[in-house]
Amino acid sequence: MSVSDWQPSAPLENLRQRAALLAQLRAFFAQRDVMEVDTQILSHCAVSDPFIDSIVAQYQAVPGGPSQSVYLQTSPEYAMKRLLAAGSGAIYQLGKVFRNGESGRRHNPEFTLLEWYRPGFGLSQLMDEVETLVAAVLPHKTWRRIAYRDLFMQTLRLDPFLADVASLRDFCRQHIEAAFEDDDRDTWLNLLMSHLIEPQLQGAVFVHSYPPTQAALAKVCTLADGSRVAERFELYVDGLELANGYHELADAQEQAVRLQADQQQRHRLALPERPLETRLIQALEQGLPDCSGVALGVDRLLMCQLDAQTIAEVLPFSFERA
Repeated sequence: MSVSDWQPSAPLENLRQRAALLAQLRAFFAQRDVMEVDTQILSHCAVSDPFIDSIVAQYQAVPGGPSQSVYLQTSPEYAMKRLLAAGSGAIYQLGKVFRNGESGRRHNPEFTLLEWYRPGFGLSQLMDEVETLVAAVLPHKTWRRIAYRDLFMQTLRLDPFLADVASLRDFCRQHIEAAFEDDDRDTWLNLLMSHLIEPQLQGAVFVHSYPPTQAALAKVCTLADGSRVAERFELYVDGLELANGYHELADAQEQAVRLQADQQQRHRLALPERPLETRLIQALEQGLPDCSGVALGVDRLLMCQLDAQTIAEVLPFSFERA
């Protein structure tokens, strides 16, 4: 540890801008009468997504006594949906979340997330609101919206809905170092997206209408041409993923199936199997209002505003100095 490790990783002027951004975000929602909530950071249950790993903490009722595993939240989504089902109305949360194994130029295991839910909003309305918020912070960006399928066709001349696993794997290996084997189409689609497409996205770009296998917690709908897509969008700013939004799945039975499918995939991949959030299912059974929700990385938004090259430049103390 060097003698300078006590110092902030971000310049003080960047931290002043961070404070101004946090105030600006809160003012944005206050003007729209969206209530701020502050849900728990520790939970008895963990995220189901096989590609997000929770950080485990040990709780002891008595020091030195028996302990039980609890989990630092990777997103407040489950808790916020329980509030929505209880009748909260439009809500947002601005706070810390935690993800294991995520450290690097654009990642920190502890980061700040802005997440909000809008009852009565469809996905297009939510994209409008995200654009309004982000454009106020980044006023000189060009904006466009494009379907996931159209983006692949235009950029790679490849149909992501029709190409089989072998075709996707071969295409990947022509352009990316990928010597491993995987029978999951989405593994190869995600590689193509992250390595070949994202770096070409200039300005602010909403990518929407994802394959149904990438629905996560989003509804799936049928388009006029008969194809099925997830009602989901991601926002990229100059190739940096900034936000992920859904027209939220409200079907309790379907949600239970997806949670179990995630758990089964964790088992197949020899990943830790965490307790599933069955209280979310109970909340959906009670009734989730038709709504759309989005999570936006605040540290990355500030990186874009300040033209910072690393996340450490916008954090008081990055993981290396925590």
